[in-house]
Amino acid sequence: MNATLRDAFTNRRGRTPTGNLELYAWFFMRVSGVVLLGLAVFHLLYMHFAVGVDRIDFDLIAERWANPLWRIFDLFLLVFALSHGMTGLRLVIDDYVHTPRWLATAKATALLVYIFFIGIGAYIIFTFVSPTPAMVP
Repeated sequence: MNATLRDAFTNRRGRTPTGNLELYAWFFMRVSGVVLLGLAVFHLLYMHFAVGVDRIDFDLIAERWANPLWRIFDLFLLVFALSHGMTGLRLVIDDYVHTPRWLATAKATALLVYIFFIGIGAYIIFTFVSPTPAMVP
């Protein structure tokens, strides 16, 4: 499989491969795109048609997140969407930033933004506590 994957990566248009990171990033973009298609379409159909846009509020999300499977689904959606987007941003940075110092700065900034948003998103998803009637004033 690795030889087939490497051949497909080598025969693509663009720059020649420089290492395994680029190979796995290229493969990740294809896999995450397919996974995101399923996750995002399910999310769209469920939240907009099964639930209804007019019913989406804090109470609905609190009720939904009472089930740990919904939290895992939302975490997967967050991780795949943000990882896919940041991998694409890294490729855009590679294409348009040519000075080594600016390239390193831009990639480091993108990595810090990625870590921040994954961290804050996971923190919110896993530490969210649904308010009980005693907590509501």
